[in-house]
Amino acid sequence: MAACIRIIIVILLLGACLAPVLVWGAEPFPTPPATAGPIIADNPVPVAPGSWSFQPYFKLGFTGGQFSPSWRRVSAGGDFVSWSNPWQIYYGLAPNTEINIIVPYLQNWGSHVRAPNLGPGSHAATFGGLGDIELAGKYLILEEDWHRPLATATAKLTFPSGHHRHFNPARLGLDQLGAGAYSWTMGLDLAKYLPALNLKLYGNLFYALSTTGTLDRIRVHKRDQVTVNLAAEYPLGRRWVALVEVYQAWEAGTMLGPRSPQAPVGLVGFLPGI
Repeated sequence: MAACIRIIIVILLLGACLAPVLVWGAEPFPTPPATAGPIIADNPVPVAPGSWSFQPYFKLGFTGGQFSPSWRRVSAGGDFVSWSNPWQIYYGLAPNTEINIIVPYLQNWGSHVRAPNLGPGSHAATFGGLGDIELAGKYLILEEDWHRPLATATAKLTFPSGHHRHFNPARLGLDQLGAGAYSWTMGLDLAKYLPALNLKLYGNLFYALSTTGTLDRIRVHKRDQVTVNLAAEYPLGRRWVALVEVYQAWEAGTMLGPRSPQAPVGLVGFLPGI
């Protein structure tokens, strides 16, 4: 799995580096084909001024185990299922300028939960509600041509609207739906169309800082987070598109605020799609 992810990253980076060679000398630059865009990676193209775009989607996750720092599979303390249904609304505020909001609904289920301090009561629970809401804006800073990618500056503010206080022990920890803190994310979105290959490439680089928050009366300061996403789309005719994405999130030290006592974690994922 790790080797496949490395190969995909190398292919995407080589495609971006070879873009000027593959398209050298052609005039004018063609309009890229219309596609749905990546699922996880951010699409850097702002919505047209005065236009709306609405994109709901859902994902269902199953957790029956987890991995140790040495990549050994260990118990997750139970069987867990999570449903996420983000509602994304985009609006073209002005030329080259977009604002968007993401309102997620979350639902968690747990069964066969095992914990040292868990009594003889129920070992199953469920909880759902609103997650942390995100408000973002993006501005186009570089137009795409034959030799350079499209580039967009992005800023995002996350509000602690998800349930993060007055936890009920009977919910077995499933009633935490938010981080309990504000976070501020800044980053750069890139996109490049390769006409010779009929291939669309995307890249995101984000850096997120968090305020000190409260989780059930406990003060917590999250680590800063670095996000790197890569994606590629290949149109299959007029109605279908092949998609591949590699998404990564790595926790770093805190640039502002107190030092976080939490151990750093990282995430690397691979998503193919049609």
